[in-house]
Amino acid sequence: MPLDPRHDPLTIAARPELTGGRRVGVLLSHGFTGSPYAIRPWGEFLGERGYGVRVPRLPGHGTTWQNLNAHRWSDWYGEVSRAFDALCLEHDAVVVGGLSMGGALVTRLAEEHAEQISGVILVNPAVASKRLDLKALPLLKHLIPGLPGIASDIKKPGQLEHGYPRTPLKALHSFVRMWPQLVEDLPRVTSPLLYFRSTVDHVVDDATQPLIVGRVSSTDITEVSLPDSYHVATLDNDAPTIFADSADFIARVTASA
Repeated sequence: MPLDPRHDPLTIAARPELTGGRRVGVLLSHGFTGSPYAIRPWGEFLGERGYGVRVPRLPGHGTTWQNLNAHRWSDWYGEVSRAFDALCLEHDAVVVGGLSMGGALVTRLAEEHAEQISGVILVNPAVASKRLDLKALPLLKHLIPGLPGIASDIKKPGQLEHGYPRTPLKALHSFVRMWPQLVEDLPRVTSPLLYFRSTVDHVVDDATQPLIVGRVSSTDITEVSLPDSYHVATLDNDAPTIFADSADFIARVTASA
């Protein structure tokens, strides 16, 4: 299946001469129905500062929404796990970050690999929701393949995410089904945490933030409000804040790792 090059994965080699002689790796994960396009500028910003960056394309993304409907949480988590393992082999320290579902994926990494992760960066992650219609997914996914898309929730005029026009329900249900396990295991997260949250988000409601911040065992937690962005904040007006604060956070948490 031909792929749009805008959605290609991103890999940038570390330049330890810019990071105090140590090789520091950063794994960034995009969100549901999106692609690396949504976080490529973030990854490139960090790469310019010497960090080794990997932005994988999650299975079923960057193709068609129908293709995504054939994939599940285990496929997406397997992809970020492979990227994480590769970074750990090649670098002295690793930080993980993600947008939306990507935030949930790297949170799972932090739950399962706390000893290997120097820091976690989350941008509008999702591990819970107050939406009642999600409870209908077990039945609804057998009746219709998809609902209107959630891509490009961006305040900045003219900016698009180039995500899918439809939300595939079988794939979405697979993600939502994982939420209780993710929440139950949050106390296993001990790494320093940097949490970005848009004050207006039309995709992820305010159920997730108190759960993550309140349940993780991390003692180093920084919360940053994004007042001028919607859900896809990495392409929105507050993107410079995300980029700069992330770089400062990575430098701090990997300084003596």
